[in-house]
Amino acid sequence: VAELAIPTAESQRALVGSGIEAQVNGERVLICAAGKHPADAFTGLINELESAGQTVVLVVRNDDVLGVIALQDTLRADAATAISELNALGVKGVILTGDNPRAAAAIAGELGLEFKAGLLPEDKVKAVTELNQHAPLAMVGDGINDAPAMKAAAIGIAMGSGTDVALETADAALTHNHLRGLVQMIELARATHANIRQNITIA
Repeated sequence: VAELAIPTAESQRALVGSGIEAQVNGERVLICAAGKHPADAFTGLINELESAGQTVVLVVRNDDVLGVIALQDTLRADAATAISELNALGVKGVILTGDNPRAAAAIAGELGLEFKAGLLPEDKVKAVTELNQHAPLAMVGDGINDAPAMKAAAIGIAMGSGTDVALETADAALTHNHLRGLVQMIELARATHANIRQNITIA
């Protein structure tokens, strides 16, 4: 494989819920989600990739689409076990994601979870606020797009590998980055609550 000279990117700027842009050799380069920029010449390819459960991002230079990059989420090794154990505790999960619905459906199907896809940060906040009305809700996230929804939840929990914004917003963090830590966290919280109630009753 030939080594490529990668030019320096300057003036990088995150576009919340969309992508990132920067100046490269004096030209504007944008990396964004498909659907956030016109890409008629790539419509067929984008549909094909998304139908295969992949998330597609566009590479744009000065408003010209140069190509696409296909990304695919993989489940964390402990995800299925964690969901099963959470279900046993009576905890119901819902996936909130900015990914396209077909990519989200592939992951949600493997875990047996409901999902809401194609969400912007403000959409996640709205979904969390609505769910929070039915029962106290914990929001687990790791990215800048998750932070507002984590703050809106009764409890915000950040993955240990998450962005600084997510970690600063969270009420708690899974420092070892293992989803099963959620189970341990809930079990510990319930045991502590039961112990407090017992002590108050005895007193």
